[in-house]
Amino acid sequence: MANEEKVDNPNGVGFFGLVGLVVSSCIGSGVFALTGQLANVASPGAALVAWVICGLGFLFLALSLANLGAKRPDADGVVAYAEEGFGKFAGFISGWGYWLSAWLGNVGFATMVAQVLGSQYCLGKVFPGFFSVPSTGNPAVGGVIVISLVLWALTYLVIRGVESAAFFNAVVMVVKVATILIFIVFTIFSFNAGVFSADFWGTAARNATIIAAGTKGGLGSVANQVTQCILVMMWVFIGIEGASVMSKRAQKKSEIGSATILGLVVLLVLYIGASVLPYGVLPYKELVAAPKPATITVFEHMAPGWGGAFISWAIIISVCGSWLSFTMLPAECASMMADHGLLPKSWDERNAANAPQMSLLIVGVLTEIFIIIASFAADAYTFAISMCTVTIVITWAFAAAYQVKYSAQNHEGGQLVCGLLALIFQVVGVLFTGWGFLLLACLGYIPGMYFYVKARKENGASVTKAEWAVYAVLTILGIISIPLTAVGIIPVF
Repeated sequence: MANEEKVDNPNGVGFFGLVGLVVSSCIGSGVFALTGQLANVASPGAALVAWVICGLGFLFLALSLANLGAKRPDADGVVAYAEEGFGKFAGFISGWGYWLSAWLGNVGFATMVAQVLGSQYCLGKVFPGFFSVPSTGNPAVGGVIVISLVLWALTYLVIRGVESAAFFNAVVMVVKVATILIFIVFTIFSFNAGVFSADFWGTAARNATIIAAGTKGGLGSVANQVTQCILVMMWVFIGIEGASVMSKRAQKKSEIGSATILGLVVLLVLYIGASVLPYGVLPYKELVAAPKPATITVFEHMAPGWGGAFISWAIIISVCGSWLSFTMLPAECASMMADHGLLPKSWDERNAANAPQMSLLIVGVLTEIFIIIASFAADAYTFAISMCTVTIVITWAFAAAYQVKYSAQNHEGGQLVCGLLALIFQVVGVLFTGWGFLLLACLGYIPGMYFYVKARKENGASVTKAEWAVYAVLTILGIISIPLTAVGIIPVF
């Protein structure tokens, strides 16, 4: 018990700061885009079923992370569990996937900011087409300029000191959670049970609406609708491991697990309320036809004259808060990997504020490049969040696998079941909904191997034949994704 009460880092992040990091890391663009994204693929009944499945899947993951955080407080969080359980190269695969995921998520945040700025309830009414392309919502020239300024402003803030940025992030969390609660309260008072239940399971009427909207066929069976929801819902839980990744910065490592579980409960309440209740506010055909993000249209309907503008600026604040978290997380991940000998030591170089400056600058440059590339994608936001999701699932799956291994070694049957169910959910979820993007993610490991080899040499070790063999498989899978993308099987451009 004495160890649990020990203050590991007196100047670190406290319990509510850790909860704030989990919630704020997750709540970004996703919660505001959910209404429109789910309406295009699922009925309210199927969406509720999908939430139950995702909620249980992430509950098992959160319980696994909480258990490992309590039993292995000496480990460096979720990214390090792969190395603890399966060796150095597994640690690199997990850590590099997390690193890729975090800054790819920043591209999604940037795209959402451009979409909102370009909406008719924000600056798009004064400068039509300047911030985003009307047909796709992708960043236009003005949008690229503005979100690039935001990118480097956030990078500068974190370079000045991670703990101070974490405090600011907790403040932003309060603002955006309050905004979402206001939205939910309005939807409760505007809720029409008849509208909500008109076609609860997405049968003929709803399928006809989808076909009329010009998409590829109807919603299909309930099982198909649920499957289509999974990848979208998994995206909004990215950040659930935020407290674990920042374990070295916590005042008490023993609080990481409880902070993660409390954060998950808060998230589920907010997500379900914000994404399902709008089905009872607007007719389905209006939800499908609403510009992205559909939350703006819904709130303007409930509060004519000011609702659209209010929620637009709230989205921008919310996304910037999450963007701040995702600026910290990849830098911390790279720093930890360098400390473990999985990346060159230069990736952990610190400035006077104890921030990993080189890692932050690398993330900033790569995000900038992909923001520009995303401007030419068919749907930049969907592409960015899909890539972000499948790459972080690699890290989650390794953490769940380590939970299984650790529990088996210590004869903890209940914990083993939690880890196994979390692992099954992550693997099956991605293979059913995002296998194409997973192949594309393999391309990201090709340059990463150079840094892993260099790190191993710095530590007087070499890459084994087995590790080269795994790298060869990843390279082949990545190369296969190129022609699949070119012919449109993997939808990108």
